[in-house]
Amino acid sequence: MAKINLLPWREERRKAQQRQFNGLLGLAAVAGLALSALIYLYYSGQVTGQNQRNELLRQEIAVVETKIKEIEELDKRKQSLLARKQIIEELQGKRYEMVHVFTELAKTIADGAQISTIRQSGADLVIQGRAQSNARVSSYMRNIMASPVISDPDLTVIEARGGDRALPYEFILNAKVKQPAAEPGQADAGQGGAQ
Repeated sequence: MAKINLLPWREERRKAQQRQFNGLLGLAAVAGLALSALIYLYYSGQVTGQNQRNELLRQEIAVVETKIKEIEELDKRKQSLLARKQIIEELQGKRYEMVHVFTELAKTIADGAQISTIRQSGADLVIQGRAQSNARVSSYMRNIMASPVISDPDLTVIEARGGDRALPYEFILNAKVKQPAAEPGQADAGQGGAQ
């Protein structure tokens, strides 16, 4: 007689498959969690490393900015010192200018004229004085035009006043102080510094 299996084998097979499926599902979940944890740790490490690099860059930028400020301060001091040096050189160059102006005023004064007041503002001179006649003032102006130190005489006022019989005419004369020409060595040095 044939053997008939009356046990519920299909149900057992279904339960076995269900257990196998649940096991694989649990294994997949564990693998997914592990993979997610690895990915999280990897990217977390990347972010931490990038943050450390950013912090290092910020520190280095702060150091460089401090150095830049120091350099700017040094540049300001350098410009200040160069400006002082320039002023000193200009003063040194103009040291004898007034001596030359007074010497030239004494050389150019015409006979029969006298200077009472001299005012200088930059290169402009205002000369006030007295003269015997208009011709003496004209002679004085011609002498100024021939001068190597003073130039551009311009008579603004001449009037007869009876206060002094020997010098009855009062005059006001404007003139310019010529700028001294640079010496060849100084001109070369100035061009060399500009290049």
